[in-house]
Amino acid sequence: MGTINAAFYLITGALEADQSALDVVANNVANANTPGYTRQVPNWRENVPVEIAGVSHGTGVTQTGPTSIRDRVMEERISQQKQAQSESSARLSALDSVQALFTPASGSTTSTASDIGGDITGFFNSFASLEANPTDASLRNQVLATARLLAGDVSNAAKSLKAQAISLDQQVASTTSQVNSLTAAIARLNQQIQGMSPEGDAGSLEDERQLDLAKLSELIGVNQVRTENNGISVTTAAGELLVSEGSSYALTSGAVNGVTHFYIGNKDITADLAEGAGEVGGLLAARDQDVPQVLNQLDELAYALSTQVNALNNSGADLSGNTGSSASPLYIFLQPAAISGSAEKMSVVMSDPSQVAAATAGQGTGDNANARALAALGSSLIVSGLTPTGFFATFVTALGATVSQVRIENGAQSASLTQLQTVRNSLSSVNLNDEAAFTQQFERSYQAASQIFAILNRIMASAINLGAQTSVS
Repeated sequence: MGTINAAFYLITGALEADQSALDVVANNVANANTPGYTRQVPNWRENVPVEIAGVSHGTGVTQTGPTSIRDRVMEERISQQKQAQSESSARLSALDSVQALFTPASGSTTSTASDIGGDITGFFNSFASLEANPTDASLRNQVLATARLLAGDVSNAAKSLKAQAISLDQQVASTTSQVNSLTAAIARLNQQIQGMSPEGDAGSLEDERQLDLAKLSELIGVNQVRTENNGISVTTAAGELLVSEGSSYALTSGAVNGVTHFYIGNKDITADLAEGAGEVGGLLAARDQDVPQVLNQLDELAYALSTQVNALNNSGADLSGNTGSSASPLYIFLQPAAISGSAEKMSVVMSDPSQVAAATAGQGTGDNANARALAALGSSLIVSGLTPTGFFATFVTALGATVSQVRIENGAQSASLTQLQTVRNSLSSVNLNDEAAFTQQFERSYQAASQIFAILNRIMASAINLGAQTSVS
């Protein structure tokens, strides 16, 4: 082995290894801004030495290919945190839209759902004003005007809530194709990785698979399990199989009672997805829990107001001394048949202000006892043991507390996700300063090997020319 040819063999291997290492660095620099790219490092392996006459002789080095610097445990932690953050973010966005319906706009002069509390007060105050002069036409008109304002704002709020529920459902439905596209891509990448690199790192293919997993984690709650030959299986948070190595199982959707449900095969997994995480979990929580809860409370308020006011006005006497009957009731509001839907249907059916029953039956048109009773409803516990304004204020406060809680959760989850990503990036992302240092290191190694190669070349030329001084180009 102690020959010039052997030395040429050793140093040629060193040059090739250094060149290969420089190629790895160049690839890192080129992909510094590529989403999902994981920094690679060259692998050096000492060649097996040989022993001649009891003396061990080195046989150089081989660069066995680059390895991506990835922490699989960290990637899974980031995936889980991303699922939680996406869920709270989607739910918070929906809740903000709901809360905006009941939040007064700065400088606004138009009537909105946010004025419902004031509408209720104004409506019952109009009866208090009518007490002073129960036969005054303008005061009677004021009662109907405030009733229309109240009914309009309640109805509009309910319609807006239903529109938001429809929008949430459309957003949920649109995720089906995205989920299926990602699971199919992951299955395809599994096949490629298992065929190309069943035992070791698959480089860019694993980067691509991890990027697809990250996108899937933003949509739904998932678990991932590593399988043989460097593959993975993906399930929903509840354990329903989405990807098994090279096979994917499509998510389908269909309408049930007017809302989108999700299926794998024939199994309805909507409840599982709602209890999971990701954007879908947040949208389903808002669609199936938050919005219906607010709408139910608004229905309860509308039902109590309409039925209680109608009953009391129907029992009194109008300006003509008439009292209400089953054939000709003195209803101010549309009489609701049930609590559900009361808010959206709330409207004023009385058009003649003379039908406002300010008097008690049989007491004459100048009586104001029934007007006092109607005004007193505003401070009576007629809505689930609360006054109308108290009930409205309570559910708006509860809504605000829910929004605040989800906002705090989202902030904490976002901060935790950022921290995990920072740790991951410090290990796996390309740092151009580090790559510059590696470039310089491998460049010097290559230059040193080149110098040795040049020396060996001169020695070889001298030997061929029997020691004569020879110029070597």
